[in-house]
Amino acid sequence: MDLEEAFQLVGEFGSYQKQMVLVLVLLQVYMACQSMLIVLIGAIPEYHIEQGDHSNYEELIKHVTFTEDVNSIVTEWFLLKQQAYKVSLAGSLFFAGVLVGNVFFGPLSDKIGRKPVFLTALFFEVVFGYATAFAPSYEVFALSRLLVGLMNGGMSLVCFVLTQEYVGKAYWAMTGTLTNMTFAVGIALFGALGYYVRPWRTLATAANSPGVLFFLLCVTLPESPRWLYSRGYTEKAEEVLQYIAVRNGNSNAAAKVKLRMCPGSVKTGNRGNNGPGLLDLFTHTVLRWRTVVLMYVWYSCSLVYYGLTMNASEESGNRYFSVAMYGLVELPAYPLCIYFIDKQWAGRRKTMASFLGLAGLSCLCTMLVPVNAGALFNATSLALLGKLLVSAAFNIVYVYTTELYPTAVRNAGLGVCSMSCRVGGILAPFVPSMRDLHTSMPFMVFCLSGISAGCLGLLLPETLNKPVTETLDELSSPAYHRIVETETHLFEEDQSKTNHKLNQ
Repeated sequence: MDLEEAFQLVGEFGSYQKQMVLVLVLLQVYMACQSMLIVLIGAIPEYHIEQGDHSNYEELIKHVTFTEDVNSIVTEWFLLKQQAYKVSLAGSLFFAGVLVGNVFFGPLSDKIGRKPVFLTALFFEVVFGYATAFAPSYEVFALSRLLVGLMNGGMSLVCFVLTQEYVGKAYWAMTGTLTNMTFAVGIALFGALGYYVRPWRTLATAANSPGVLFFLLCVTLPESPRWLYSRGYTEKAEEVLQYIAVRNGNSNAAAKVKLRMCPGSVKTGNRGNNGPGLLDLFTHTVLRWRTVVLMYVWYSCSLVYYGLTMNASEESGNRYFSVAMYGLVELPAYPLCIYFIDKQWAGRRKTMASFLGLAGLSCLCTMLVPVNAGALFNATSLALLGKLLVSAAFNIVYVYTTELYPTAVRNAGLGVCSMSCRVGGILAPFVPSMRDLHTSMPFMVFCLSGISAGCLGLLLPETLNKPVTETLDELSSPAYHRIVETETHLFEEDQSKTNHKLNQ
């Protein structure tokens, strides 16, 4: 039998698979806390500079009085005036680390396995997280944020892929959506944690400590059966599937699991570095176009997302509430995703393109409507609506990208796409300076980015109810495309018969 048939036999989403996915989904709360950490521990309180000798920075800080009860890296190391850039620099170093981690760990996990890369990155992220909390100087703090970002970038990708590869393809959309939704909840929970834990070192320690528990829980997780199968380790893949069947309470099915050799698979031990890798994303005839389009879509998602965030007017209230709202505003997007992407008339491609296009139009409307136009219809509400829409597109593109890449290069593909996503996030803060050319220029850029990405996304193939490709050979095989056409035709016939019965 092939891998999908084996999953149907042992259980596509059994009790043990639910436990594994639950651990990986809850891990998103920890990752969200690390991503948002600098927002609270780098808070700049109100301060007053007394009259005196300000000839140099050492003399200046002697005359600084903080008028707000805030404990942060700013108050400890006096990151003010000419030193204020260091707060933003620490945040930029984290995301620079994420970018590098995406590119490095993605292909590495395709080569040596999901589990060793995932556990190594998680372990060192926890270690460097404690280095952040106990940093004796700003320089050590900044270096620790870079290293935490490096580990976070690689581990988050592998974590997302594992939530997909442990279950049957029918549940990929659900597990992917749950993963992204929990990240948004994690942002809100971090805001609540920051409200009750004010000292920045204590907050950094409290936010990092759950990582220890998650590491201990993840040590027991098995290797991805899909990765083992795609690399030619058929017997090991069978053992994992049999173990899953037993833990699912389906012992009878365990004895029946017998996989046929995956066509085009390559054993790492025999082929070394000659297996599929990063270069195949740009040299393979099918993957080349997919990768270019997906990189632009990911880049545009990030650019529009941060662009709308920057335009939203500042609400009254404390910073902790603002952080919580930053996460909660995204939650309505995920039920919309779950509803639309599994509908035959919508699917992944059309839904993603629609959300991106609507987010782009929201940018345009945000520019045209006054900030205080009315109680409901104003620039702030349109910006939040746009953020909801682009969050939905972001969620779909994660799931969609996973399905478009074969198992052999899935993490490499996600890594390259996530890298372009980080580039969009880095460039977004510089777009507002285009107001010097014309007032409407920044949001015209965001608008065109969203709409153009949506249009390009329509050129990608639909993946709803299509079989998963495991190797590059399957992707370009005429036989595989005949199977896809046959399965799609059978599914459409089955849907037609079901609808006919319902109408009767």
